[in-house]
Amino acid sequence: MTIAAMTDTPAPRHEAITPGLTFLLALACGLVAANIYYAQPLIEPISTELGLPLAVAGLIVTMTQIGYVTGLLLLVPLGDLIENRRLICTVIGVGALALVAAACSTRPLPFLAAALFTGLGSVAVQIMIPYAAHLAPEATRGRVVGNVSTGLMIGIMLARPVSSAITAASSWHVVFAASAAVMVVLALVLHRALPRRAPVARLHYGQLLLSMGHLMRTTPVLRRRALYQAALFGAFSLFWTVIPLLLASPAFGLSQRGIALFALVGVSGVIAAPLAGRIADRGYGKIATMVAMLAVALAFLITHIAEQGSALALALLVVAAILVDFGVQGNVVIGFRAIFVLGPEFRSRLNGLYMATFFAAGALGSAVGGWAFVHGGWALASWIGLALPAAALLYLATE
Repeated sequence: MTIAAMTDTPAPRHEAITPGLTFLLALACGLVAANIYYAQPLIEPISTELGLPLAVAGLIVTMTQIGYVTGLLLLVPLGDLIENRRLICTVIGVGALALVAAACSTRPLPFLAAALFTGLGSVAVQIMIPYAAHLAPEATRGRVVGNVSTGLMIGIMLARPVSSAITAASSWHVVFAASAAVMVVLALVLHRALPRRAPVARLHYGQLLLSMGHLMRTTPVLRRRALYQAALFGAFSLFWTVIPLLLASPAFGLSQRGIALFALVGVSGVIAAPLAGRIADRGYGKIATMVAMLAVALAFLITHIAEQGSALALALLVVAAILVDFGVQGNVVIGFRAIFVLGPEFRSRLNGLYMATFFAAGALGSAVGGWAFVHGGWALASWIGLALPAAALLYLATE
């Protein structure tokens, strides 16, 4: 089986990506990606109301990430087969239905099932990013992908403080209900505004999925970039799963509003995405990758400087949050740039494999983080978090 299993329909000249379309895709990516992260700072109130034990409360986040990984493997490759605008809007619609189900849940199993399908519907983001790369010329592809990814990162960062603030003012149910309404409006806008992009497929769906194993085996750049990001994203998910539990613990005693303010500082890490895109366009991806890994490792190290509960410890946690987000967001864009130059005819499948690999690590990081915090507090969780970027740095040294 050859990698070049299909070719793209040539894009008409008027469909080249414009600043307005870039902004719309960035906004859409942010709004959709936020659905994966709304529950992260709400683990305590959701688990309490649903009756989930704290030791397994990480499942609230993990189930969403499992759904996301499933969508990356089963839905995102369809971007190489199905007209992209229709696919994007349909997947967003699935997410909207899942959000309604989450908003109406009062028991653990229905909520966890809704979380699974929320993750599945959120993979529309990973159809939009290769779509943007398809519309962008080669010389500025890294910049365009970085700009669209900036919207994604802002959505991820703002999801935590927004959901915390809404929950503090009303209920976590309102968070999911409001997002469902936003998804319906967004799907309608995108269906009207996005240009068509219809790949000329030579494979059936089953063959398309089977070809992904061949791509993983024969594309060393994909494997390496996926494993780099898997280590960093596992640390990221562990950090943001455990931090709300730590801040709400007796050591810090922060309220839901306080946790919302803390989560807001992570938004500053979003500047890494456009910077990383420009650096990758200039050929300095390896150096930027090393800086990203060092930033995440340093984030976990500095949290051990001060005694837990002190003002200095809280300040260092703020710095750690910025460093974790900066490193993870920068590295993911460098990875996008590296794999998107490999060929437009299988770009969606490459992206699905890339994202699925590191989101699987993220799901594991969330689950391990909750367990580690219950059994060994922040000390155990943070040392596990530190081990991940350290392993990535060792792997980078073999490049």
